[in-house]
Formats: sequence, C-alpha cells, structure tokens
Amino acid sequence: MAAEATFENLFRQAKHSAMHLEMRDGYMKSAPEFVAWSQDPRSVSPNCDPDSRPWLSLMKEITSRGVVVRRARIFSEPMSDYLRFEHYLAPRSLVAGEQIRWLPRRKASDLALPGNDFWLFDNSLAVFLHFAGDGELSPDGDEERTAEPSVVRLCSTAFEAVWRRATPHEDYKPV
Repeated sequence: MAAEATFENLFRQAKHSAMHLEMRDGYMKSAPEFVAWSQDPRSVSPNCDPDSRPWLSLMKEITSRGVVVRRARIFSEPMSDYLRFEHYLAPRSLVAGEQIRWLPRRKASDLALPGNDFWLFDNSLAVFLHFAGDGELSPDGDEERTAEPSVVRLCSTAFEAVWRRATPHEDYKPV
C-alpha cells in the first residue's frame, strides 16, 4: 500500500489549482511571529523574500509552474488581532504567487459552507483542517482527506461562491 502524500507533497503534486477557505477568526496564536507582532508590530516585517521561508518558497515553486493558489478568508468585523496580523503579512504570500481575498462574515450568511476550513487540490481532493477552540491544531488529528465527489463538489462550490463575493487583498482595508 502506497504511503499517503505529505501535506507539502500535495502541493507539489497539484497540476492546476490549490484553493484554501479559512473561516476562523484566529489560528495558532502561540506562533512566535504572532506573539512578537502582538507585542510590537514593527518587530515583524511585512516584506519577506519567499526563498527565506519554507511556506513562501513552496508557494513560489508551485505557482511558478502554473498552479493557481487562491486563499479566501471569511471573518468577523471588526477584525480580530490575529487576522489583522494575517492581513499585515499577506503581501509576503502575494509576492510568492498566492491570490488572497477577504469576505466579512455578515456577507456570507446565505452561503452553504462546509463545517471546517479546507484545502482543495485540483478539484479532486479535499483536505479539511481541524483546530481546537483556541485556534491551535486539534490534538485529535489536524487533517482529514477525502476524494468523495459530493464533498469535493461542496468545497468547490463553497469556495467559488466566497471568491466571487470576496474583496481582493489589495482593495480590502481592515475595519
């Protein structure tokens, strides 16, 4: 039996697209960069060479070969400190090739959405991400993968609906 691809390798195996829908107001608040930014926003530069950070390097690698990477965030307003941090750092991801959009939660009330954040690879594999109530990765397992057509279709439809309504990063100013 073949070993399951690592999360990083799912990106490397993607042929056309990787879409990420985030629906929480905070993640991994224990991350050192967020803690530093919380104490002094000037301590963290929004500019970063993609080759200096593994995630950004991976995004640059896959987008440079034509894979479209889109991230949409549904969030509450006023924006949480954590999402202000994410907004502040988004230019790093844009430089690496990701596309990012923002959708205030009140504009998503009539959309059918999956119960968890997810990545969708090539409209064929959904990877749900599981978090604890405090935004840290779930101790019971942080991801769940499925290629079930109805689930993939739900994720694809939800993502595209959010994407159409959401504001491009360059045009969204936090409230």
